[in-house]
Amino acid sequence: MKLTHIITASLTSATLLFSAAHANIVGEHYDYRVDGMDYRGYVAHNSALPESKGTVLIIHDWDGVNDYEHRRAEMLAAQGYTAFAIDLFGRDRQPTSMQENQQRTGELYADRDEFRTRLMGALAAAGNIPGATDNIVVLGYCFGGAAVLEMARAGAEVNGFVSFHGGLDLPEGQNYDDVAAPVLVLHGSADPVSGLTDVAALLNGLQAAGVEHNAQIFGGARHSFTVYGSRDYDLAADTGSWNALLGFLNDKL
Repeated sequence: MKLTHIITASLTSATLLFSAAHANIVGEHYDYRVDGMDYRGYVAHNSALPESKGTVLIIHDWDGVNDYEHRRAEMLAAQGYTAFAIDLFGRDRQPTSMQENQQRTGELYADRDEFRTRLMGALAAAGNIPGATDNIVVLGYCFGGAAVLEMARAGAEVNGFVSFHGGLDLPEGQNYDDVAAPVLVLHGSADPVSGLTDVAALLNGLQAAGVEHNAQIFGGARHSFTVYGSRDYDLAADTGSWNALLGFLNDKL
């Protein structure tokens, strides 16, 4: 794995504020660098709380950090966490088409060392976020779910990993021996990208490696069941998986 160098991190852009009961949710772009490359993530927290309940890293889908990740970060901030939606593509390399989605993710799948460098670099950058804690759970959606498992296999020292309808394939030459924290898998039984055979293979691998793990399977749910407005969106699976996440966070953070 390449050495990761975090050079600077800064909060930029406008602040998004909205009021809930005793909540003041603040969301801001967060710029950081890994190995000389600029990245732009998004941080949300509840400024009304004296301290954060813990830090949650969110890994984006194949279309980069956008309004979806911003919303999820704000939802987590409303629960009392500091949420950091990380960027794996680069500040000036966000995809704008299906072709670019495939290109950006393909580059990382083809270079696992670089993939891990960016993941670990973002984890290091989280330590520079004001109010963030050392207790961290990492979650991801679709491509981000695959990235969560890559980060877990890389031995990231966090409190837990959560994959929402992620890619579950095990890359050639990898295993789960270095996974250092519990893994939660939230998946649809009708997912055409990674089916139940893949779910079983993942769970068997985690079991064989002695990794604490759990899974919740949502019957009939397809891929992207949490993505609002998509043809796969499933309200029951979305709310059920969100509640499972909150329970996991409450337990691990």
